Amino acid sequence: MGSKIDGPSAPAVRRDPYEVLCVSRDSTDQEIKTAYRKLALKYHPDKNANNPEASEHFKEVAYSYSILSDPEKRRQYDSAGFEALDAEGMDMEIDLSNLGTVNTMFAALFSKLGVPIKTTISANVLEEAMNGTVTIRPLPIGTSVSGKVEKQCAHFFGVTINEQQAEAGIVIRVISTTQSKFKLLYFEQDPHGGYGLALQEDSEKAGKATSAGMYFLHFQVYRLDSTLNALAMAKDPEAAFFKRLEGLQPCEISELKSGTHIFAVYGDNFFKTATYTIEALCAKSYEDTTQKLKDIEAQILRKRNELRQFETEYRKALARFQEVTNRYGQEKQSVDELLKERDNIHSSFTVAKIASNSGSTSNLSNGSNGGSSSNRIAGDESPGDDRTADGKDKSGKKKWFNLNLRGSDKKLV
Repeated sequence: MGSKIDGPSAPAVRRDPYEVLCVSRDSTDQEIKTAYRKLALKYHPDKNANNPEASEHFKEVAYSYSILSDPEKRRQYDSAGFEALDAEGMDMEIDLSNLGTVNTMFAALFSKLGVPIKTTISANVLEEAMNGTVTIRPLPIGTSVSGKVEKQCAHFFGVTINEQQAEAGIVIRVISTTQSKFKLLYFEQDPHGGYGLALQEDSEKAGKATSAGMYFLHFQVYRLDSTLNALAMAKDPEAAFFKRLEGLQPCEISELKSGTHIFAVYGDNFFKTATYTIEALCAKSYEDTTQKLKDIEAQILRKRNELRQFETEYRKALARFQEVTNRYGQEKQSVDELLKERDNIHSSFTVAKIASNSGSTSNLSNGSNGGSSSNRIAGDESPGDDRTADGKDKSGKKKWFNLNLRGSDKKLV
């Protein structure tokens, strides 16, 4: 039970939750629950439509109970106060009866898109149960009843069990093949003749149906609050994964005594009725299944502890991975720059570049003689040079290329 969908998740000024609920720090879960019921009914918006102050009190009561009713949150608050809870984040429930049409449509839309929205139970239903004015239908063990319940209304059922059945264990399950949203409620007998809410299970989607169940099997059974990190999962899947099993909360009641016990199916759809089938079973016929459930609960608890340890290892490895990944990028860049510089140096070994830098007018190429006398081969003479070493003019001599070879009988060897 809690704030409106468009309101803050916690009161602006937060008081000690023990003070708000008027209980001591060593109060039992039952004492806290009883105190909450009285205050929630007193300040519920259904009964105080024109009293804004009551609405704020109701929000404060709901917020305080959401802390003290959860063993883990209570432990965190006792050890470190609100700061520990702020670090974890808290989910609150909304009151559909006080939302109005527009906000209800938005809530329905978000729910349809897969955003988990927790809702509270109408104060009218709780008050009628507390006054003992509800109609109770019998639900014998081994039978089922189908029906349709209006939104924010409840159908009540009485399940009578004997000592043998109580010792074997009892299972109450509700399923909706139309995927309706509903709550399965369990009420305890009040000394004044009414019924006080003791347990509630929200329906969860399972395949093509929605279902909820309560298991009174003489060992600790846990419920998994799937809304705990649903939004966090979208923001940070890795962090939310490690918190996934933190949503496990122990059911306050693990066994029933012989007698008649009151259960109810509460319509939790936003607009339409909820279609359901409720059944009551004795675990005597499901001994193997009961043992499997006990084993799997123990495995899940061990896995939760393992994940807590593994998260520390994972965070360290992730930090190390990030470190080496960053270094990889740096080393890759360094290698690329060195090879690029090496290629530039190789490119510097080029004739064209040397010639351009030296300003030479000669056109040198590998293997050429050039025009310089120092590059000439000994004995070679320039065709335009007509003087001998002693300075005599040899221009009178005929050159071999000036000879008229036409008609000559001589053969050149």
